[in-house]
Amino acid sequence: MSFENTTVAPAPTWDTTTTPGPTATPPTSEPTPETPPSRGRGWLGWLIAALVIAGLVFVKMKYFPSTAGGDKKGAGAKGGGPGGKGGPGGKGGGGGPQPVQVYVVAATALTDQVAATGSVLAEESVIIKSELSGKITSLNIREGQSVSKGQLLFTINADEAQAAIKKQEYNIRLFRDQERRQRTLLDKEYISAQEYETANNQLLTAQADLQALRASLARAYVRAPFSGVLGLTTATVGTFVSPGAEITTLSKVRPVKVDFAVPGRFAANVRVGDVVSVVDETTNKTFDAKVYAIDPQIDPVSRTQPVRARYANTNNELRPGAFVRVNLKLGESNTALQVPTEAVIPEASGYNVYTVKNGKMVPRKVKIGIRSDKVIQITEGLAVGDSVIQTGILQVKPGDKVRVIK
Repeated sequence: MSFENTTVAPAPTWDTTTTPGPTATPPTSEPTPETPPSRGRGWLGWLIAALVIAGLVFVKMKYFPSTAGGDKKGAGAKGGGPGGKGGPGGKGGGGGPQPVQVYVVAATALTDQVAATGSVLAEESVIIKSELSGKITSLNIREGQSVSKGQLLFTINADEAQAAIKKQEYNIRLFRDQERRQRTLLDKEYISAQEYETANNQLLTAQADLQALRASLARAYVRAPFSGVLGLTTATVGTFVSPGAEITTLSKVRPVKVDFAVPGRFAANVRVGDVVSVVDETTNKTFDAKVYAIDPQIDPVSRTQPVRARYANTNNELRPGAFVRVNLKLGESNTALQVPTEAVIPEASGYNVYTVKNGKMVPRKVKIGIRSDKVIQITEGLAVGDSVIQTGILQVKPGDKVRVIK
């Protein structure tokens, strides 16, 4: 048996006094599958992870302290914590009943009425105009003052009309004498009947012309057609006016009319003689007017029923042209069921209310009627004595236990 002599080369040595020793990895080289990451970066990652874990532990201890275990003073020992009697894991479960306020449904008095807007109109109103052309010779208009029926308001120069009337009166006198002579001759059969009829026709025609001239003269004296209040005017004595020129207005303001319209679905409920409440928008005062006329047709554009009422307006409380609010009563009920507005929940399929029954929340479908800013009438779905949840609606769901508070 033979042995070969092997020589092991000694490990290289470095003179650290003159040449620095080699490093594990060059500072500028990137980690590769063959070259592992540097030890410094690994410690940095561990440090960041430790800081994150410490932060989470601090948040847990600060804001979510543990109540389980042996802390006899905590909520869990008394039944309020997760392991107690009333907690989610105990016998009570769900954190206890949700406190809510309820409204007990009762029969109340309700007036069924329709609200509308309207306008005030004068009982009678007319624009005073001139029917002739000429110069105003007298003006008796007192702006804003009351006048009586037939009172003279102004006069147009009528000298020509008066002269034409006098001339026609002379002609009539002549034609009357001729008719008398022709009648005498006809009685003696000296003339024919046709000659007499010609003379008589001249007399009748002249008398008709005289009536037309007198009617024209009457138009020169403009009088009030009814008693009322005069409006403003710009006319003065000496103003030349043409036929149709506006001089002033005359309005009868006692009584006044109130025009308004109600939706077509209520047209059958409006009757002549119904009393409406009229609220003046300016003074906010309320007056009672009575319906005296109803238009037989519903407006095809607005689908509303035009209605007209009358108010005595003894003290000139309402002025023509004013805007008013009208409330028309359609009926009254003493057994209406109403609930607060916030208790009714609108949904796509209708309306819901939440009631309390046997300590639990029970939803109910309802139908509504008249509504205001505070209460809503319930026409179907509730009965007298039902407890409707008024507050805390968003915190409960069907079947949840609730606790009624005052």
